[in-house]
Amino acid sequence: MEQIDGRMPVLVGCGDVTDLDTPAEAGRSPYALIAQAAGLALRDCGVAGIGAVIDTVAMIRSFADNSPRFATTLGTSTNPPRSVAQRLGLNAARHVYSYSGGNMPQYLLNLFAEEIAGGRMRAVLLCGGEALRTQHGLERTGASGVWNEDPGGTPELIGDPRRGWNNHEDLHRMRAAIVMYPLFENAIRGARGRGIEAHQRHIGELMARFAAVAAANPLATRREGYTAEQLITVNERNRWIGYPYPRLMNANAFIDQAAAVVMTNVATARELGIARDRWVFLHGCADGHDHWYVGERADLHSSPAIRAASRQALAMAGKSLDQMQVFDLYSCFASAVQIGCQEIGLAEDDARGLTVTGGLPFFGGPGNNYVTHAISGMMRRLRAQPGDFGLVTANGNYVTKHSFGVYSTAAPAGPWRREAPSALQARLDALPKAPFTESPEGAATLETYTVMHGRDGPDFAVVFGRLDATGQRFIANLPDEPARLWDLQNRDSLGRPGRVQRAGDGRNIFVPH
Repeated sequence: MEQIDGRMPVLVGCGDVTDLDTPAEAGRSPYALIAQAAGLALRDCGVAGIGAVIDTVAMIRSFADNSPRFATTLGTSTNPPRSVAQRLGLNAARHVYSYSGGNMPQYLLNLFAEEIAGGRMRAVLLCGGEALRTQHGLERTGASGVWNEDPGGTPELIGDPRRGWNNHEDLHRMRAAIVMYPLFENAIRGARGRGIEAHQRHIGELMARFAAVAAANPLATRREGYTAEQLITVNERNRWIGYPYPRLMNANAFIDQAAAVVMTNVATARELGIARDRWVFLHGCADGHDHWYVGERADLHSSPAIRAASRQALAMAGKSLDQMQVFDLYSCFASAVQIGCQEIGLAEDDARGLTVTGGLPFFGGPGNNYVTHAISGMMRRLRAQPGDFGLVTANGNYVTKHSFGVYSTAAPAGPWRREAPSALQARLDALPKAPFTESPEGAATLETYTVMHGRDGPDFAVVFGRLDATGQRFIANLPDEPARLWDLQNRDSLGRPGRVQRAGDGRNIFVPH
């Protein structure tokens, strides 16, 4: 028998559900959908007794509970993880509901691994999902309150409760990911010195490689295998959302998807008789966030937190990037992939590939829970390739919160220990911030921008600029005039001069020359 510390945390079960076909009127609530995926994860452990030892059921926060854009009339549960646990007959003593963020599945596994290694937890079911396809279908019928549940108790809340945008950003219509990530994309284009057409081709080719993986994944929601040309060509089926992203280059959120994983310790896995070929170990991990608000960051094309945390996770595992055989990079938008590759030190066209699922635009972007699918997919891949190592990256908010996990079926040597995340965070917090003003006035130069579109054309623009006199950064909108908005988009407006001033409603308005 292998000599493995009995307190060593180990993943022993995984399960995923993607429902593309059930009519809305027959569709399940998110809690029923998540329970289905969780049931698959429990069965994947291969033993009958796993449910009896689970002392914690943790659920990733749903979009309806944290995002105004996805709020629903259908109701919610007063204790979502307990709603799932009751459907599975689990008598866990602890019910955890995360705060928002796409990093939270990996963040919670990192935390729970520490709890398990310290003897404070025996086994956890981590689960999450979204039923936004069904939600929108039911809402169109006028339904309300049908998903209200009160299973009793109050969940324990874990994570960072702060929203990802501040009041000044909100004033300028910057609360949504579909606005923020295009700003990063144009900043990346400027940093890499590309013209508009060349950069569009580049991101089309990058994301086409994700689409090819999704085409071969039966759990993916978009399996067409889009080419680069199809991804960047704007037409009725692929209209502009936030320039420079057409619809097919945005995370695909309006889907019904759920996933779950089970983690315990080696002693319990042996006691229950879980087969060794089901075990996947978390060898290294790390968590950290960049300066919280986008306007504070030194630039919009890099991430010191990704750079530092990815290296910390690999160092904990005792592995180099070259020793990873499999990757899943967080991929809500092409800008997230490019910044991730840049900071990790991974070529965007690395022959090992960048995803096990196909990524959020093509596999699916089920709210905050995508990374649970990535971990589940990574488990299956590594079980099929014993001894290989894989790296999962997770991103919350707007290239803000980052979590990493290094996985393998091979057992770690020695006890499981990690550096306190607060140590890394203190170093990240000490990094300089961009000089910023909420009340700019005068001549200025554009730093990055996006034009947001509705179905009938451009609606508004958001720009980041610098005052010529002081170098201070500011956020502004353009006048909401279609001709001006099209002009901003159709010209290469990086570095474009203009003037900024405060409008009567408190917003800053930039008028480019």
